[in-house]
Amino acid sequence: MTELLKIEDLTVSFRTSAGRVKALNNVDVTLDEGEVYCMVGESGAGKSTLALAVMGLLPQNSEVSDGRIMYKDIDLLRAGPEQMRDLRGREISLVFQDAQAALNPIESIGPQLEEVILEHSDISLRVANSMAQDILYEMGLPDPKRIMGQYPFALSGGMCQRVMMAMALVLRPKLLIADEPTSGLDVTIQAEILHRLKDLVKEQNSSILLITHDMGVVAAMANKVGVIYAGTVVENADAVPLFRRPRHPYTWSLLQALPRIDDPGRRIEPMPGNPPDLINLPDECPFVPRCFKAQSQCREQPKPEFREIEGRHFVACYNPVEPPALED
Repeated sequence: MTELLKIEDLTVSFRTSAGRVKALNNVDVTLDEGEVYCMVGESGAGKSTLALAVMGLLPQNSEVSDGRIMYKDIDLLRAGPEQMRDLRGREISLVFQDAQAALNPIESIGPQLEEVILEHSDISLRVANSMAQDILYEMGLPDPKRIMGQYPFALSGGMCQRVMMAMALVLRPKLLIADEPTSGLDVTIQAEILHRLKDLVKEQNSSILLITHDMGVVAAMANKVGVIYAGTVVENADAVPLFRRPRHPYTWSLLQALPRIDDPGRRIEPMPGNPPDLINLPDECPFVPRCFKAQSQCREQPKPEFREIEGRHFVACYNPVEPPALED
């Protein structure tokens, strides 16, 4: 398969009054054409920072101290403002987590959607208006012409999310970054949005970097999964092997904390403790205080290197879990 996005050794921090927040630490991600890569982890693990870094939208108090983000043959970290402006929307699109906050509250939906089209196309406003209505209809919004005249505050959360999806997909980008696209939505709308994303991959051979903390969404969508903890990717594998045989203690604990409809009597094991302070990250593995597999080596040696322990299954752990294979 052809590589579309390759993130290598990405390290991002934020300057704050309390100190330097180490948001991403030597992160590696590879996404192929026509693939869905899910990045999963707890809130504050660095997932949204990764999305903003790819889009070149990190805030002014951020600092990228190391790494590369290669989209095709373009290093996005070193691309100029005009080049990034040309790529955003046309080649790479981002669906924000809070759609209602991302939309302009004092402008109706139509001009916001048309602006994306006109910015990257040499077409008339009439054609852009027609394209905007077509994509809103594709996203399952009834009466697109009426929606075009509405303001974001007049729409429900689910409708705003579909509008954001329409903006991201109207120019058929090769790479879609979706940051918690189903967060806060009811299960019916969640299923519809995930179905639209799957259609995009099939019809356009596009790729999706899907950021979520919902393991159910991961199971439904992912070809590959990266598990991130405290700004560090601790496990990376194809989706089925990761769910059937999770190897990092953090991934194992995440799955043990989920109810299973095929085993309603199984005891749910909540994960103890809290994520570490990203301002004062330890030199050793950051998961040690919460880890049921921690040993002296984990506390005495530096953070473990990412290594392949099975075919295309990578783990950063000195003492990985050896579980029996779980049922599909």
